[in-house]
Amino acid sequence: MDVDFSLTQLRAFAAAASAGSFTAAAQQLRISQPAASELVRRIETAYGLPLFVRAGRRLRLTPAGEELLVWTRSILGAADGADQALRELRGLERGRASFGVLKNASYYLLSDLAERFHREHPGVQVRLVGQNSAEVADAVRSGELEAGLAVLPVPLDGIDAAPLLEDEVVWVSADPARTAAPVTMADIVRAPLVLYDAHYAWRDPTRRQLAERAAREGVELEVAIEVENVEAALELVSRGVGDTMVSRAVANSAAMPAGLSTVGFAPRMYDTIALLTRSDTVLSPGTRRLVDMATEMLFHRRP
Repeated sequence: MDVDFSLTQLRAFAAAASAGSFTAAAQQLRISQPAASELVRRIETAYGLPLFVRAGRRLRLTPAGEELLVWTRSILGAADGADQALRELRGLERGRASFGVLKNASYYLLSDLAERFHREHPGVQVRLVGQNSAEVADAVRSGELEAGLAVLPVPLDGIDAAPLLEDEVVWVSADPARTAAPVTMADIVRAPLVLYDAHYAWRDPTRRQLAERAAREGVELEVAIEVENVEAALELVSRGVGDTMVSRAVANSAAMPAGLSTVGFAPRMYDTIALLTRSDTVLSPGTRRLVDMATEMLFHRRP
């Protein structure tokens, strides 16, 4: 027997399963309680299988209901995705766009990205997530984010990376003598090391570059202090607690405390900022527009 489920029936079933009652499901769907109950009853009648049993005042799924719920979530997810895509194709009037940005995005002229996008497309919901690059890569890979900006290197399995900008990484110290010449790994171990992005530690791409250089030269790095934000690290350096490293974008910004000096590495080290997308996906129009805007802003940031 062939039965065509309607999306309305499946939405009523999913709402009842989630809310635990037809009354709550009806309120969620803005229909009457008898209407919500009837929509589910039609599925049960068509297959001769109960989908719910009463457990006190709540509905509890039967084995058939549990099986149907798995498929229902997939069907409704696909239907909602199709609806969103079509709405976005209609001139970016509605829909959602998700994009991962660098944790230090404000130093790359990206701080007004959300404002600019909203001004051009006020009907589109924008989700900009500022994260460490390792987390941006994970979110793009899992599909949580459609695309994102990240500093390389990050694991690229299942991800396409398009490099957009190189920004030099420099050494920062309150002692001018420690920035008189390009810094080597041997120089770094002579002062306490202060690093940021404590949560991601050596998964952070810039830290990974430093660790790889140390390993090649047989130098063992010991971090004296780890903090979460670059601003906190710079404040500690300004107090003479130790030295750190930052990108040129940070070093040239207003966040750089007075009295600090910088120097490049020997050989020079760079953060490569890249656009990450899943290898098997097509960006929605809204996210594609965010990508274009972010790329344009980074292009103007080029030295």
